Amino acid sequence: MDIEWLRFQVAEGHREQFVQQDDVIWTTVLSQYSGFLGKEVWIDPDNDAEIVTIVRWNSFEEWQAVPQEVLNKTDTAFSEAMGDTFELLESRHYQTRKFGASSR
Repeated sequence: MDIEWLRFQVAEGHREQFVQQDDVIWTTVLSQYSGFLGKEVWIDPDNDAEIVTIVRWNSFEEWQAVPQEVLNKTDTAFSEAMGDTFELLESRHYQTRKFGASSR
């Protein structure tokens, strides 16, 4: 499984709007692709200006198969909904590894 990890800075008072619009816009679009396994939004209870999203993909190839045109159109829709209230600070790619129970 591949993980798309994104960290955002959100203007004061816009965290809940970001979370809702992210679900309505981004999650709706990404969930149409077979490689999309799910998504989590992490919020820091002590810092309402930071949001981390974790998108789980079946494989890197399936993640990258989402057409750039779709990503651009979705990004534009999200930016129009949110205005100038957020900034993507960091983007990372992780892979998960699973191991059997260790014998102790």
